Amino acid sequence: MGALYDDDFLDALRRGAAAVAPQWGLSPRTEVTLLTISENATFRADDPERPEPVILRVHRPNYHTREEIDSELDWIEALRAERIVEAPEPLRTTDGARLAEFAHDGEPRHVAAFAFLPGAEPEPDGRLAAGFATLGEISARLHGHARRWAAPAGFARKVWDFETTIGARPHWGSWRDGLGLTAEGRATLARCAAAIGARVAAYGAGPDRFGLVHADLRLANLLDDGERLAVIDFDDCGFGWFGYDFAAAVSFLEEEPFIPDLAAAWVEGYRRVAPLSAEDEAMLPAFVMLRRLMLTAWIATHAETPTAREAGLGAYTDGTLRLADKFLSQG
Repeated sequence: MGALYDDDFLDALRRGAAAVAPQWGLSPRTEVTLLTISENATFRADDPERPEPVILRVHRPNYHTREEIDSELDWIEALRAERIVEAPEPLRTTDGARLAEFAHDGEPRHVAAFAFLPGAEPEPDGRLAAGFATLGEISARLHGHARRWAAPAGFARKVWDFETTIGARPHWGSWRDGLGLTAEGRATLARCAAAIGARVAAYGAGPDRFGLVHADLRLANLLDDGERLAVIDFDDCGFGWFGYDFAAAVSFLEEEPFIPDLAAAWVEGYRRVAPLSAEDEAMLPAFVMLRRLMLTAWIATHAETPTAREAGLGAYTDGTLRLADKFLSQG
């Protein structure tokens, strides 16, 4: 998979996105440029005949079904309708569809379009605490909506429980394949995974603590424009522990010394909106470690992406081992 996102491949996706752009009423003068690559490739479409750009997301094959993508868009539209969170508007084609597609290497590539939202990714430093209080409020509103929302018939999103995160059926691959992981390291992470498994089994998955979550509230999926914090990229939304949303928010920051401050701020913000028990709060470190093991696997299976390279590839695995030792030492 190492050469998946080479220049030729990305240009093919760009051309495919440009080919379907007219379905959203974009003119032939539209310029399509790459924004980001993670699970999907996201492009910015600038049309001189429109006041603002349009965001085109080209989905990775064999990850989400069309029904799952439609379900994501259902939730975003429901959240926007109730003003639960600032999120980008899913755009419909001139025929009223929410998805277009083009063929690449014999496989259909689903494309979704979103209205542009201004803002920048928050900086990963000690000043994040104030923003994490706001993120805690947002998380509480998202979870409150998820508890009461009647999802439409056919709603389908992935489940993020122990088995599908770091257990026997992981969506992102196995942490055992972490880059540079030795036999000794695997033994350490196996003990860590077992400890997390025992914790989540005791905690349970009742409707007060497990439901529809964003599941990827990391900094790259937040937009701060100085006046409001918007949430983008619901591509991983699914059914998981509500506390997992905090763990996702500190992705790639887990060894930073200010993480306890972020946790305290997130909890404080959450409690401004909804109850969060001491038991819920005590589970956050376990969810952070679970997410770290997931990301260790994700980097191994997505080593070709800029996100994986920026995380340090094998160096990220080394950090996971340090965190696992600390987690185990703290019981």
